[in-house]
Amino acid sequence: MAQWQDSVALITGGAQGIGLGIARALARRGTRLALVDLDEKALEGAHSELSARTDVVVRRLDVRDRDAFAAAADAVEAELGPVGILFNNAGIAPYSSLSTLTFEKWDLTLDVNLRGVINGVQTFVPRMIARGEGGYVVNTASGAGLVGGSNVLYTTSKYAVVGLSESLKVAGRKYGIEVSVLCPGYVDTDILRHTAQIGEGQSVIQPGRGGSESAAAIGQGVGIDEVGEMVLAGMEAKAMWIHTDASLKTYVGQRAEALLASFPEG
Repeated sequence: MAQWQDSVALITGGAQGIGLGIARALARRGTRLALVDLDEKALEGAHSELSARTDVVVRRLDVRDRDAFAAAADAVEAELGPVGILFNNAGIAPYSSLSTLTFEKWDLTLDVNLRGVINGVQTFVPRMIARGEGGYVVNTASGAGLVGGSNVLYTTSKYAVVGLSESLKVAGRKYGIEVSVLCPGYVDTDILRHTAQIGEGQSVIQPGRGGSESAAAIGQGVGIDEVGEMVLAGMEAKAMWIHTDASLKTYVGQRAEALLASFPEG
């Protein structure tokens, strides 16, 4: 990625959290930015901050809305030029015990965390292919997409994003499209509050002490600006997986060993 200054990047969830950290890292390199997010106030703040460094377009977008995604793509490319770098970053971190799972919680989680990524891929990758100039896609998953946990709802959505990204990397080579998947551990963001806001009246935040412990752990996580630089370094290396810390390394190793041991001999 030597041509940061000649590129246009679109970031979903780009006005806050990890998305804003990535946007700041790109702005420092002169990349033209399109930031889409549900939070209009956050979009205004991000535009005010970053437009001093580079060209920035902001637009309110719900990643579940395919028609709105297409309209945003048309508007952004008319103003900034073709999007060559796509960050499917928007997501929520819902919690549900197995006994309280509902179809509504499944729909909400998969619509945002998985179909939102699919909508981004399907909106922009065909455009990249048609131009014949390659591109780069970074999908934000989670460490929960590498090691199964008890939160079936969240883990399912993030495993799917990891699998989608690994497959897309193989398929994209033919067209010069690179792919990475970001699998963060705890990052200091407001994701629990945003998850509650988009919860549409559903209980998607772990109640009581469990929720407080999760919030505290997130607050002690890596800063978003550090994550932004990690992501760009991973892109420079064309890394398949980008991690923000090594907290899950032992568990991923145990899973890999168990998986290999499960195959029949010969």
